[in-house]
Amino acid sequence: MRTLAVLLTFALMLGAPLAPVYAEDPPAGPAIQEGSRVGIEYTLTDDAGMVLDSNKGQEPFTYTHGQHQIVPGLESALAGKRAGDVAKVTVKPEDGYGTVDPEAQIEVGRERVPQDIEVGSELTGRTADGQTRSVRVKEIRDTTVVLDMNHPLAGKTLLFDVRILSVEGP
Repeated sequence: MRTLAVLLTFALMLGAPLAPVYAEDPPAGPAIQEGSRVGIEYTLTDDAGMVLDSNKGQEPFTYTHGQHQIVPGLESALAGKRAGDVAKVTVKPEDGYGTVDPEAQIEVGRERVPQDIEVGSELTGRTADGQTRSVRVKEIRDTTVVLDMNHPLAGKTLLFDVRILSVEGP
């Protein structure tokens, strides 16, 4: 023990940087790449700091990298990261849910929506091909309702605070 103390003192006097010594480098794990199955913990906020979504304390959110299951700006920022890495990612609207399209609205008959709706209400409907889609009530008229078809997060800068929990190779 005395020898270790003398060696440390001598190293400090010489100004040598101290670094941990491993028998071998600890495993880094696979990097996120096309086809990787990735588990993350995240908090999503807008540029005003309001929390929009989070899975902290819940099951990890999992996705397959390169399959367009998350917004493009986040997906590209996570490429090359490994389990244990953390990232703060700012996603501009064009790399997130897009910019607001003022033409993306539809007018439907009042009888096609619930009676108790208000401007700003979010509704879920089905497209002609059976896909579910969220819309927001933009305007209520006498016999019709104008629905905004833009994604609720369109036009917003998104801030993701992400921890990579797992990466399984492709």
